[in-house]
Amino acid sequence: MGRSHALAYRRNPGFEIVGLVNRSAIDLPEELSPYRIFLDFLKALRELHPELCSINTYSDSHADYAVAAMEAGCHVFVEKPLATTVEDAERVVAAAKANGRKLVIGYILRHHPSWARLIAEARALGGPYVFRMNLNQQSSGVTWATHKQLMQTTSPIVDCGVHYVDVMCQITDARPVEVRGMGLRLSDEIDPPMYNYGHLQVLFDDGSVGWYEAGWGPMISETAFFVKDVISPKGCVSIVMDEGARSDDIDTHTKTSTIRLHKAELDPDGGFSKPDELLRMEGEPGHQELCEREQAFVLKAIREDLDLTRHMEDAVQSLRVCLAADESVRTGQAVKL
Repeated sequence: MGRSHALAYRRNPGFEIVGLVNRSAIDLPEELSPYRIFLDFLKALRELHPELCSINTYSDSHADYAVAAMEAGCHVFVEKPLATTVEDAERVVAAAKANGRKLVIGYILRHHPSWARLIAEARALGGPYVFRMNLNQQSSGVTWATHKQLMQTTSPIVDCGVHYVDVMCQITDARPVEVRGMGLRLSDEIDPPMYNYGHLQVLFDDGSVGWYEAGWGPMISETAFFVKDVISPKGCVSIVMDEGARSDDIDTHTKTSTIRLHKAELDPDGGFSKPDELLRMEGEPGHQELCEREQAFVLKAIREDLDLTRHMEDAVQSLRVCLAADESVRTGQAVKL
């Protein structure tokens, strides 16, 4: 994500890159080769005095880096999840308010026109809702190594779950009140021990219910790895993936391909009064273009002094739900919010 966002800044004339930070030497695309690479984030902050910091590290450093950047006078873009605890997430939001800085969290689906359409169609049906969502990733090689590194601090249902809980919350506008979770460690390679398959259930105060499933690793099935389905009393709206889509293709995680809209209304004979409508999402942005749209929003937020209060609150709420699911996995008990 750091590479993708750096390319987005490079290609947007509203930004000027003053430096990159990475803990180790890396091969960069030619577009990024002119820039100095620092090995230490705080040193880069002191020397460069940037107006904006983009934080794309592993989750456990997000909060400390974001707070340090804002206290140094920077606006901040930080990848999701905002932090690894609710307390740290609230600390980051408090720092943004105290220092008068913009804080944008990397909820990339909010900048995707097809996901905006999915949310709009679901809201038009009306609740209460059933949300059925997952994103499983069959991984090997470098990708499995990255997943194992992520799981040093963050479970799959937290890392990616915040996206889809955020979508649920945008559709229903109701308050999540109870969370349940279960998980299983399917590999001895994960050290310290962390479950690499997880499943959460969330109950909302309007009666809506939702589940989200996430698994990482070489043992994960490719069958039905991408389910995005919203059901209401009046029908359902679903993402239909192309045949042959694979979980290790990063564009698969965001592209919707086709949205199927089904209405539950019956005719006098008891059949459906309307056929399903297939909305083809032609010309969808790919992963890199989405990153560019996301950073264009960051620029707009700074230049136009956008009120990001709801944006920040939503990021904390979706994280709170996913961390409650993680707590439920570990304790075996439902968590009331």
